[in-house]
Amino acid sequence: MLALLSVSDKRGLVPFAQGLVRLGFELLSTGGTLAALQAAGVPARKVSEHTQSPEILGGRVKTLHPRIHGGILGRLELEEDRAEMAAHGISPISLVAVNLYPFRQTVASGAPEADVIEQIDIGGPAMVRASAKNFRHVTVVVDPEDYPAVLSELEASRATSEQTRRRLMRKAFAHTAAYDASIAGWLAEQATEPFPQELSLTYQKVQSLRYGENPHQRGAFYREHAAPSEPTVAFSRVLQGKELSYNNILDLDAALGLVLEFPEQPCAVIIKHNTPCGVALDGSLVAAYRTARAIDEVSAFGGIVALNREVDSACAEALAETFLEAVIAPSYSAEALRLLAAKKNLRLLEAGPGLASPTARPRAQLEARSVSGGLVVHDRDAVEPPLEWKVVSKRAPTQEEEKALRFAWRVCKHVKSNAIVFSNGQKLLAAGGGQTSRVDSAKIATARGGAALKGSAVASDAFFPFRDGLDEAARAGATCVVQPGGSVRDAELIAAADEHGMAMVLTGVRHFRH
Repeated sequence: MLALLSVSDKRGLVPFAQGLVRLGFELLSTGGTLAALQAAGVPARKVSEHTQSPEILGGRVKTLHPRIHGGILGRLELEEDRAEMAAHGISPISLVAVNLYPFRQTVASGAPEADVIEQIDIGGPAMVRASAKNFRHVTVVVDPEDYPAVLSELEASRATSEQTRRRLMRKAFAHTAAYDASIAGWLAEQATEPFPQELSLTYQKVQSLRYGENPHQRGAFYREHAAPSEPTVAFSRVLQGKELSYNNILDLDAALGLVLEFPEQPCAVIIKHNTPCGVALDGSLVAAYRTARAIDEVSAFGGIVALNREVDSACAEALAETFLEAVIAPSYSAEALRLLAAKKNLRLLEAGPGLASPTARPRAQLEARSVSGGLVVHDRDAVEPPLEWKVVSKRAPTQEEEKALRFAWRVCKHVKSNAIVFSNGQKLLAAGGGQTSRVDSAKIATARGGAALKGSAVASDAFFPFRDGLDEAARAGATCVVQPGGSVRDAELIAAADEHGMAMVLTGVRHFRH
C-alpha cells in the first residue's frame, strides 16, 4: 500500500507516519516533509525516485506526473483502468495526506509579491482534488486534527469506511476552495478592487452554537483564517463562562466597535440587544463602568460590557455587582480573574493589548449581510469624525459643547436608525433609535433622559426632515446639535436652531445603521 505525505503544516506528521509504517504502508514524500520524516527515522521514499523523473523548475514541478496522479485517480473497480495502470507501471496510492503552501501566512508576514506568488501551491491542490474525486479508493487528509481518527480506523479495520472518506472528501474540497478564495482576495486587494466581479468569502468554523437568534434556528460561529492586527471578537480568547451564544457574539461585536471609538481614555460600553444603553469615559476604568451602568441600570442587567483597559480588581468587583452576560476587555489582572471566577456563567473574553492602545480604531474592512438569494457588501462605517465641522447657526458651539457633540456623534454611529443621541462630553445621557420616524426616536430619548438632558448635546445620524425632532430636543434642554445636513429644509432647521439659541454644526456625513 502506498501513502503520499506532503505537508506544510507538520503538526502530528511523525506519529501519523510511524503509524502508517506499522500498518505496512510504503511512504512517498517530498521536500521538507521527507526531511522531517528522515530526521525522525521514518522510512520514506522520494517522489522523484517513484516517478523516475527529477524535480524541475526549482521544485515547482514534483508531483505532476502520471505515476502520481494515475495512482491517485485509478478506478480500481474498472478492469480497463487496472490494465492501463499495469501497462504503465502505475501503483495505486490509497492515502494522500497533503496540506497546502502557507499562502495566507506569507501574505500576513508582509512578504514581497514575488515571495507570495511562490506560495501559490499547484501540485498540492491537484493531489487533494484528485484524491477527493476518487474518494471510493483514496483517503485524503488535509487537516492534522484528522490523523488520530484515520489511524485508529486503519488499525481497527485495515481500511477507512466510505463514510469517513466522504467526510474527508468534503473537507478536502472546502480546503482547496478556501485556499483559492484567499488567492483571489489577495489579487483583488493588489489591484485595489474591493468589489470584484466574483466575490469569494471563506471562513473557518470556530464552533457550533446551541441555536441561532432563537431556539428554533440552527447556528454556527465562523472566523477569518488569519487573525487581523486589530482586536476582534472572533479572535478573542474566552477565559471563562458558558458557551457563547449567537446573540452574545453579535452584542460583543457591537460593544467592541463602540468602545474602539474612544481610545484616548478609559471607556466602558454596555450593549443590550445590539443597542448602547451605557457609554462613559473617566480617569479610571471602574469609574467609567460605574457611570455607564448608572445611565440605565435596568437595561444594563443582562447586558454585554466592553472595556478598553485592563480589568483590575476594583473594576472586577464592580462588574460582579450586576448580572452580566459577557465582558470583553484587553486583559484581566490575576486578582480580577480570581474575583470574577465566582461568576461561573459570566463569559470573559480577552481581546489582547491592541484594545488598550490609545491609537486603537475600529477595523477598516468589508461588511457583508445576507439577503434572499445573495449578499450586500460595503465598507465598514469606520469614518473618522471630521476635525472641522461647518457651523451654520448664529452661535458657534463652546469648547465644552463641541466636546459633547463629538462624543454624541461617535455614539450615534452605533445606534439603529433613525438615531437620536444625547450626551455630555463624558457619557451617553439617552438614546432613541430603530424607529420609523426621527421625531419618535427623539421622543423616546427625551422620555428616557428627562431632566438629565438640560445643557446636553444632541446628535442625529441623518438630517432632520422636519423641525419637530429638533424642537423636541430643544424642549428637553439640549443646547447644541450635530447632524449631517442635506435636507431641502436645512434653512428651516437652521432657523429653528437659532430660534432656540442652539449651536448647530453639519458634518456632511451620514451614519445610517440598519
